[in-house]
Amino acid sequence: MQFHLNGFRPGDPDIAEPAPGVEARRGGLPDKVDVLIVGAGPAGLTLAAQLSQFPEISTRIVERKDGPMEKGQADGVSCRSMEMFQAFGFAHRVMREAYWVNEDTFWKPDGHGGIMRNGRVRDVEDGLSEMPHVILNQARVHDMYLEVMRNSPSRLVPDYGREMNALHIDEAAGDHPVTVTFDGPHGTETVRARHVVGCDGARSAVRKAIGRSLSGEAANHAWGVMDVLCVTDFPDIRFKSLIRSADQGTILVIPREGGYLVRLYIEMDKLAADERVADRKITVDDLIAAAGRILRPYSFEVKEVAWWSVYEIGQRLCDKFDDVPAGSEDHQLPRVFIAGDACHTHSPKAGQGMNVSMGDTFNLGWKLAHVLRGQAEPSLLHSYSAERQGVAQDLIDFDREWARIMSERSDGARGKDTPTFQKYFIEHGRYTAGVAVRYAPSVLTGDGAHQALATGFQMGTRLHSAPVIRFHDGKPMHLGHVVQADGRWRVFVFVGTEAQDEANTLFAFLADDPASPLRRFTPGGADPDDVIDLRAIYPGHHHDLDTAALADLLRPRKGRHGLIDHEKVFCADQHADRNIHALRGVDRARGCVVVVRPDQHVATVLPLEGGGPALAAFFGGFLIPAA
Repeated sequence: MQFHLNGFRPGDPDIAEPAPGVEARRGGLPDKVDVLIVGAGPAGLTLAAQLSQFPEISTRIVERKDGPMEKGQADGVSCRSMEMFQAFGFAHRVMREAYWVNEDTFWKPDGHGGIMRNGRVRDVEDGLSEMPHVILNQARVHDMYLEVMRNSPSRLVPDYGREMNALHIDEAAGDHPVTVTFDGPHGTETVRARHVVGCDGARSAVRKAIGRSLSGEAANHAWGVMDVLCVTDFPDIRFKSLIRSADQGTILVIPREGGYLVRLYIEMDKLAADERVADRKITVDDLIAAAGRILRPYSFEVKEVAWWSVYEIGQRLCDKFDDVPAGSEDHQLPRVFIAGDACHTHSPKAGQGMNVSMGDTFNLGWKLAHVLRGQAEPSLLHSYSAERQGVAQDLIDFDREWARIMSERSDGARGKDTPTFQKYFIEHGRYTAGVAVRYAPSVLTGDGAHQALATGFQMGTRLHSAPVIRFHDGKPMHLGHVVQADGRWRVFVFVGTEAQDEANTLFAFLADDPASPLRRFTPGGADPDDVIDLRAIYPGHHHDLDTAALADLLRPRKGRHGLIDHEKVFCADQHADRNIHALRGVDRARGCVVVVRPDQHVATVLPLEGGGPALAAFFGGFLIPAA
């Protein structure tokens, strides 16, 4: 973490100085905003936290509830979401407070009316991420996002107690073509916005206003879920466990944070074709009794129920995530977006709902910032729906098959050595960890022509971090942790042992050539890494690298004092099991350039030779030259 750049400032460095005039933006809703976020769930807060770092972008987030969430329904935080939390600066807090999902156990019928453990696996395969899969109340995740917002230069806080009642788009209305009205504590309020993002759940008013609808089918099966404090002799109550009984159904056990609380997903009855779960009038006592039957011969006594619900399995999806009709992208720009449950719904058992929702707006946030700050053409906004609708479709497909397998009673009854539900869960571990998302080639993602130079940094996937040693202070750290949620691009130059001259030529191009993307796209008077953050990784030991040999570009002067940034250069950790070249398939001799998007996804891999013009061509495809 870096601070004191523009002068010494005591106190908590996580609390930024407020932007000028920020206090004047408190109170009722303003007449005009750049971005209006409807809904303060995980999708809305991820977007708000990201945009709060840009005080020049006027952002408001409106929530119909009267205050912050206290008890959240979602609780699973994937490895990928933890990597994202690292970019926002609170992953360490989540790790300290959450339950870590270390191992999963599987249970099947024992042939005598009870259940028996059939196997166990590590929850996350070795080396998949430096982050764990954890369980934490959704409300606590909200709290941490809210703190990021409060501490930002914008001092952004949600406007609670406001229900949206209308949304209208009029392109003839100038720069703020979207008009939204709310009913709330100040009566009816009207806001005009450049862009509106609907993060307002499965019954989204924003989605309905732009004429989108969720389509799909329910599986006609009822499941119960409850968070309980219980006493039981079931031996795996503190492991994530999938339990299949012979004839009483299935339970998924999810231990919760704090050491005592546990969540149970409990299979209930199959519903008739036209029946809804509310018709069954299932009570919490029914859930407790069903859990006791499935867990036999083990005892199960509930002492307190913290929360419970009953739901129907169903998978539904929107065909697009913005207001532009399909086929009209060439002549119409997106003004309204939807994210999270507003555009995809599914069962909660795979633990992907909150994670995919946050991924939606992490994708959208930096794109909105680029356009509103004049860094990119507005057509960039089409890429949000194009990229995230495919991710949601994959989720729907996975969840449909997972729900079917979880409800397939005959599998366990046949006494297979490895039931289908156990095989499916193990085979899809990368998906449930959240690291299987891969964006297709586009203006933002390369075609893979030079992928062989860094096989472990697959284009379109998230940057798979690896250990490095920071050169100027010898600090062991993860390279991916320099990618913060600040809207900047990262260019990592891996200097090859046989390509020193090519690397020096690249650095000279980036420093001096008028075509350099660092020169073309960085505003006058801004720090040299304001848009594109250049870093270098050398293959040798950090003791053997000569400071005098480093390009000036790798020791940029920044801030009002012109201080030198000493955190741009890294060396490979020489231990074999921590060497970034070996771990990520980087060509040690030839080196390469890895470009990473603001949302932590790998944009492209390029060779050092000719790397300068190649970088210029890549960034020139969507960025606007700075004034």
